[in-house]
Amino acid sequence: MVKKLFLAVLAVTMAFSAFAQMENPVSWSAEANKVSENVYEIVLTGEIEGDWHIYDLGPYENGPIPTSLVVKGNGVKVVGKPYLKTEAHKAYDEMFAMEIGTCESGVQIAQKVEVTLPKASVANVTVEWQTCNNGSCLPPVDEELNVDLPAAVAAPAAKTASTASAPAAPAASAEKSAPAAKTEQQPAKAETTAAVPAEVLTPAKQVTESAAQEVSAPVKEGGKSIWAVILEAIAWGFVALLTPCVFPMVPMTVSFFLKSKDGKGKLYASLYGFFIVALYTVPIAVIILLTYVLGGDAVTADIFNWLATHWIPNILFFIIFMVFAASFFGAFEITMPSWMVNKTDEKSDKGGLIGVFFMALTLVLVSFSCTGPIVSSVLIKSTQGEIWEPIITMFAFSAAFALPFTVFAFAPSLLKDLPKSGGWLNSVKVVLGFIEVALGLKFLSVADQVYQWNLLDREVYLAIWIVVFFLLGMYLLGKLRFAHDTPEDHLSVKRLFLAIVVFSFVVYMIPGMWGAPLKALSGYLPPIESIDFNLSKQNVVMQSATDQGGHANHYPAKKFTDMGLKHIDGIPGFFDLQEALEYSKGAGKPVFIDYTGAACVNCREMESRVFSDPAIKNLLNNKFIFVSIYGDVKTEVPQEDWVTLPNGKVLKSLGKINTNFIMEKYKVNAMPYYIIVDAQGNQIVEPRGYDLDKDAFVQFLNNAVEVYNK
Repeated sequence: MVKKLFLAVLAVTMAFSAFAQMENPVSWSAEANKVSENVYEIVLTGEIEGDWHIYDLGPYENGPIPTSLVVKGNGVKVVGKPYLKTEAHKAYDEMFAMEIGTCESGVQIAQKVEVTLPKASVANVTVEWQTCNNGSCLPPVDEELNVDLPAAVAAPAAKTASTASAPAAPAASAEKSAPAAKTEQQPAKAETTAAVPAEVLTPAKQVTESAAQEVSAPVKEGGKSIWAVILEAIAWGFVALLTPCVFPMVPMTVSFFLKSKDGKGKLYASLYGFFIVALYTVPIAVIILLTYVLGGDAVTADIFNWLATHWIPNILFFIIFMVFAASFFGAFEITMPSWMVNKTDEKSDKGGLIGVFFMALTLVLVSFSCTGPIVSSVLIKSTQGEIWEPIITMFAFSAAFALPFTVFAFAPSLLKDLPKSGGWLNSVKVVLGFIEVALGLKFLSVADQVYQWNLLDREVYLAIWIVVFFLLGMYLLGKLRFAHDTPEDHLSVKRLFLAIVVFSFVVYMIPGMWGAPLKALSGYLPPIESIDFNLSKQNVVMQSATDQGGHANHYPAKKFTDMGLKHIDGIPGFFDLQEALEYSKGAGKPVFIDYTGAACVNCREMESRVFSDPAIKNLLNNKFIFVSIYGDVKTEVPQEDWVTLPNGKVLKSLGKINTNFIMEKYKVNAMPYYIIVDAQGNQIVEPRGYDLDKDAFVQFLNNAVEVYNK
C-alpha cells in the first residue's frame, strides 16, 4: 500500500512538473537562401497548432509582446532589420486600443546577413514570441536555432562598396548590429531600468557572443573545487558496497570468476568491473550530451539551473529522499521489476563477454533498492555544479563501487579478511536512512529560501537535524530497533564510538539554536539572519559605521526591503545598487557589492567563516557602503522595476534582473562574487570570488580603500 502511495505521489508530482513545462504549440525551422555574393536571407518558418496565433514584429508601445528575431555569430554581420515574408492579419484590438498584427501557421520571418570570414560560419538565431488564442495567452518563450553559412568569397572592390552602401546595412560588428536593430523597434523599453543605475547600465548594449552564452547560463556557485564532489562520490561508492544488497555478492561473484574454466577469470573480472562503471556512467553521459548537442550548452545549463533553484524539482527531490529513507528504515522495498531482473539473469549464463556484461547488468538491477538512493544523492548534488559534473561524479562513484570486484579477483586471499554477512548490513541501511532524511531537508530549504516562504528558518532546520541525529545515536546504542534489525545481546565497541561521534555532533549543533555560527555546517544551514532570537546579537555591541562627518550610517534602504531578503549578520546595507551608489556619493565611501544567492551554499560558508571575522566586519561597516545583490530570488518586483532586454525579453523577477545586470556590467555569473566600485559603479580593484583566506580578504579591502582615497 505504501509503495503504491509513493508511486502515485511520484506520478502526480512528475505530471505537475510536465504541466509546468507545457510544450508551446509553435515549432520553428530555419534555412538560409543566397541573395547575392556573401549575402544570405535567413528564413524562419513557424508552424502553429490549433487556433493559436503569434503577434507580428510590432513594435507596440504598451501593447502585446511582438515576435522578435536576433541573429549573431562569428563572421556573420546583420544587414538591416528582421521582416515578415508572409502577411500579418491586422485588426483593431479594443483591449490595447491599437491596431495589432497577428500571424497564423506558416508564418515566415526573415533576416538578411553578410558572411565576412573565409571559412564556413554558423548563425545563431534566437526567436522570441508569445502565443495566444481568443481566450488566453501563454508566457513568452524563445528558441535558438543554428543555421550553417558558407565561407565568404572575395569580392571586387566595387561590389563590396555597393554592399556597404546599402541603406539598411550597419557598419557595426555582428555583436552590435543585431541588438541595434531590436533597440530601434523598442527604444523606450530597451533603454530603461529602475532596478540598476542609469549611469552604470549601458542601455542598448549587447554582450559579445561568449558573454551572451554566459548570460543564459545558470547562476552558479563559484570557486568550489570539483575534487570535493569527486571525493564525496567515491565515498558514497564505498558506502554502497556495505549495503545488504551488494556486500554478499562480492565474494560470490569473485569466486565465480576464479573458477572460470577457460583461464580468463581475472580478465573477465576486470571486464565485469568495467561494465559496472559503464552501466552507471554511460546513460547519464548520453542524456547530457544529447541535451547539449540538440539544445546547446545554454539549454543544458538552463535545465540544470531549473533543477537547482526551482521549487518543483527541489520539492520532488525532497519527497524522493524521504521515501528512500522510509525504504531504508524497512517500511517497504523499492526494487526493479522482476521480469527485467530475470531476463538479464538468464542472459548472463551465456558466458564470454556477453555473459559478463549481463552479469554486471544483473548486479546493477538487483542492488537498485540499496544503491538507488545513493546514486540519486550523488547525481542531484552534482547537477548543481558544472554541466559535466554529473558524468565525472557518476564515474567516480561507479569506479569505487566496482573496484573491489576486480581487486579481490586478482588477490583472492583478501576475501578471508572480509567480515561475514549479518545483521550489521541492515544497520548500515538504517544509518543511511537517517542520513537521507538529513540531506533531503536541504532541498526543501533551497525552495524555501529562493521563494522566500519562510517555512524552514535556521532554528527549525537545526531542530529537525538535532532530533534526527539524536535518534541515530539512540539507534546506535540499541535503544531503537526497526523491523529487519537483528537483536543484539551487547553493544559493540564500534557502535559505541559511532554513538559518541553522533551525540557529540548533536551537542555541537545545540548552540546554533540561539545564534552560534556553526561554521562547519555553514554551507548546509539556512542563513543565520533567519533566526528569530539570536543570543549573539544581544551580547555583542557592534561598532557603528560612520560617514566622513562622523555620523552613524543608518542606511535608509527602501527598495526590496519587504521581500524577506537577509543581510550578512552584523553588516547592514542596501538591496538595490542604485540606492547604494547614491548614498555613496554623500558618504564619500566605495560600494562593496555582495553578489549572493538565497540558496548559495558557498555564500553561506563565506558569511560564516570570513565575514564573521571582527576585522573584516569592522572594515565593511566603517569603510564601505554595503549592498547585497541576490541573483536567484524568484520574487517578482514592481512593474516599474522590470527590465526589457535589447531582444524585447522582459525580466520581472529580482534574481533575473540582478543576474542580467551583473553579467552585463561585470561579466560574472558565479556566486558568491565581491566587487568594489566607486560612486559611478566603476571597479576600483580586481573582484574576488569564493576564498576562505581571511588575511587575503582583509588585504583586498585595504587595497580598495587605498585606491579609492587616492
